[in-house]
Amino acid sequence: MSRKVRKLKECYMAAQIWYENDGDLSVLEGKKVAIIGYGSQGHAHALNLRDSGVDVVVGLRPTSKSVDFAKEQGLEVKSVPEAAAEADVIMILAPDQYQRTIWANDIEPNIKPGAAVAFAHGFNIHYGYIKPSEDHPVFMVAPKGPGHIVRREYAAGRGVPVVVAVEQDPRGDGWALTLAYAKALGALRAGAIKTTFKEETETDLFGEQNVLMGGVNKLVEMGFEVLTDAGYQPEIAYFEVCHELKMLVDLMNEGGLNKARWSCSDTAQYGDYTNTVINEDCRKRMEYHLGRIQDGSFAKEFIDDQDAGAPHFKELQEKYSNERIETVGPKLRAMFSWNKDGVKDADEANSFTGKIARAQVQ
Repeated sequence: MSRKVRKLKECYMAAQIWYENDGDLSVLEGKKVAIIGYGSQGHAHALNLRDSGVDVVVGLRPTSKSVDFAKEQGLEVKSVPEAAAEADVIMILAPDQYQRTIWANDIEPNIKPGAAVAFAHGFNIHYGYIKPSEDHPVFMVAPKGPGHIVRREYAAGRGVPVVVAVEQDPRGDGWALTLAYAKALGALRAGAIKTTFKEETETDLFGEQNVLMGGVNKLVEMGFEVLTDAGYQPEIAYFEVCHELKMLVDLMNEGGLNKARWSCSDTAQYGDYTNTVINEDCRKRMEYHLGRIQDGSFAKEFIDDQDAGAPHFKELQEKYSNERIETVGPKLRAMFSWNKDGVKDADEANSFTGKIARAQVQ
């Protein structure tokens, strides 16, 4: 299972962070920005930029369910080819697996000379699935939060931090354009951290696979199985390994690992220090998966499966949506009055009925 991890030559350098005074909205004056997609991030980008005085057009398939929704919110909506043809900046916010097809069929044949191409995730640029010609600036503004939070914070006069990168800068104005976009999004109120397409892509995938999704989800599922197999009630097991996780994550967000530990009992802390199931073998597996991310193996596996109709992906969705823990969760979540607004969305997510509605350009 060994796979060599490519180490960066320079580590732990102080991050460069830009704030509100570093962005100039006048850079976007006279420019039209096309937002391709109107899902979680798409609606937030379009509305925030519009409310910052930017000329915005949303690019969607004419039959997309999002067309009427975007129009109801006062946005100009056109087909993707039409939006791309008139835009000076094109922000592509469709899901990773669809972006290269949208680029090849709808954007690249229609894009204006020198128009900038932007992303909120570096996947397709970093792995070479999209290759804009050298005359096009290519930049990234990636919010570190879901779209509804990006929109909510903007409306409240605050912002969600972003990471920003410039991959191609033929005219030398790439960073000015990137920071202007980030300011219009409301992000510079919180801060924009300089990164690269490579760093953002590889760390994002690593975090998803090894900690946020592949790590936490598997810990929760396995912890639930161990307790219930030992004869404990499923409802009690759910509380202990799943429900209480939110409390700890909220504490981590507020004050890091130390606050999460200090807020728990001495018994819990001692067990944390002495009885963890995460060990050096886990570190080796993480390094293996990081190697697959770095060399493109994971990206190829994912895209190849998608190109084949996503048989493996769909098989895994079906398998994990029917785990035993998912039969217990809906009943217990309904017990918490503050959760009631989110119960329907959570249950839809469990059955993946909301999947197509979130895809947003197809």
